[in-house]
Amino acid sequence: MKASVGEIISLLMKIIYFYFESFYRLIVPPARQDVRGKKVLITGAGHGIGRELSLEFARLGASLILWDINKENNEDTADEVRRVGVTVHSYVCDVTSTDDVHNTADRVRREVGNVDILVNNAGILYGGPVLDMQEKHIRRTFEVNTLAHFWTVREFLPPMLEANKGVIMNIASASAKSGTAFLVDYSSSKYAVFGFTEALREEIDRLGKPGVQATVVCPFFVDTGLCKYPKSRFDPILTPKGSRRCTCRDDFGCS
Repeated sequence: MKASVGEIISLLMKIIYFYFESFYRLIVPPARQDVRGKKVLITGAGHGIGRELSLEFARLGASLILWDINKENNEDTADEVRRVGVTVHSYVCDVTSTDDVHNTADRVRREVGNVDILVNNAGILYGGPVLDMQEKHIRRTFEVNTLAHFWTVREFLPPMLEANKGVIMNIASASAKSGTAFLVDYSSSKYAVFGFTEALREEIDRLGKPGVQATVVCPFFVDTGLCKYPKSRFDPILTPKGSRRCTCRDDFGCS
């Protein structure tokens, strides 16, 4: 089906508008949202950027709901959050299991209530030459880094849509913008997260729910311990705490 002249003009006008909007936002960035009292669920909260995000949201006054597959690490983060002085609930959850996600989400709804902000942060990295990768590692990478987003969003998005209020934040990676050698599995999974978020944002817009936001963060390289001897030719490798200096540089893609 050929596009009409009107449709082409409409598309060009939208492109021009978004360019001007982006330029304006460079000069006048939007005000930070007030998250005091908001219920924030973070997956992969027991380590690295997940832990730092939990602490930062706590300092801003949010109530935390922490998910991680590692109970000990998750409880360590929960203890740090409690010392900040806010409410925190911790749950052990394997985000690759649809049953586990569903059952844990049910517990959250019963014990805490609806989630205001969902942060899909849990990630995993294997890497290596593409011809040497093990099939189980490739599958696991996509199960944790990509497919898990579907399971969490399907649980927590419906109440957001009903209330026309909420935020879904997906943590991708700089590798979602530029593929990285010897991280073909990882880069691919993060490209998928970027596309997932773009499509989800469009779908929410089509549903007429402007109060629900979907955003993707593409962090730069940070040493969270999941990659041995991380190196960068162009910028120093950051630490998880140091990455708080810049909102677009959070992680090496893993939590």
